[in-house]
Amino acid sequence: MALKVAAFYQFVALPDFRTLRAPLHALCTRLGLKGSVLLAHEGVNGTLAGPAEGIDALIEEFRRGALFGGRLDNLELKYSAAAQMPFGRLKVRLKKEIVTLGDPTADPSRQVGIYVDPTDWNALIALDDVLLLDTRNAFEVAMGTFEGARDPGIASFGQFNEFAARELDPGTHKRIAMFCTGGIRCEKASAHLLAQGFAEVYHLKGGILKYLEQIPQRESRWRGECFLFDERVALGHGLRERSERAGTEVAGDE
Repeated sequence: MALKVAAFYQFVALPDFRTLRAPLHALCTRLGLKGSVLLAHEGVNGTLAGPAEGIDALIEEFRRGALFGGRLDNLELKYSAAAQMPFGRLKVRLKKEIVTLGDPTADPSRQVGIYVDPTDWNALIALDDVLLLDTRNAFEVAMGTFEGARDPGIASFGQFNEFAARELDPGTHKRIAMFCTGGIRCEKASAHLLAQGFAEVYHLKGGILKYLEQIPQRESRWRGECFLFDERVALGHGLRERSERAGTEVAGDE
């Protein structure tokens, strides 16, 4: 039986995030879920897999349950499937950031780039005056990316600031369109660029995964596969699972 996989995040003030760890871990265990969840003062980020009823119960708790008190009412959520359990264990971790950039001025709860739906993405990135920027790590880019996208050549997302300071100029790059796996890195990256004076910053809503889910392959400008931080390794168009599986676990989607 196929397992349901949920990738989710939301930037929201969670001053009590430390006290949420134990009850969330207990809930996921009871529901038969495995994967990784990050909790920080700025929100939640995770990918979990398990039986469909367990995933559905968790998302219901996130949105309307007492644990988060209705604060996760704007959850960015994507579903996919796995033939086998893609995670070896359950981890709920406390972090300084739910996606590490190291720039306190980059606050997606205050300002963020312009969201672009997957159905409008092809038209935007076809424009001559738009710099298309892949914000992911170099090994992810090597597996697949959009036609014409610039690879920042970074080993980790924490190096994006250095790349932007060295290679991007608000006076030259008037319009930037960026993308990442599920959208969360672009939230931070777009907030960072706006804080640095870039005027127009766009990002793909729901990330590559939402694009691959919604856009037919015949219309797609995506080439290759989308790397995942779990044992499925990568997904293709229609969020089809790659046939070969990894032998190691890498936890955390973004």
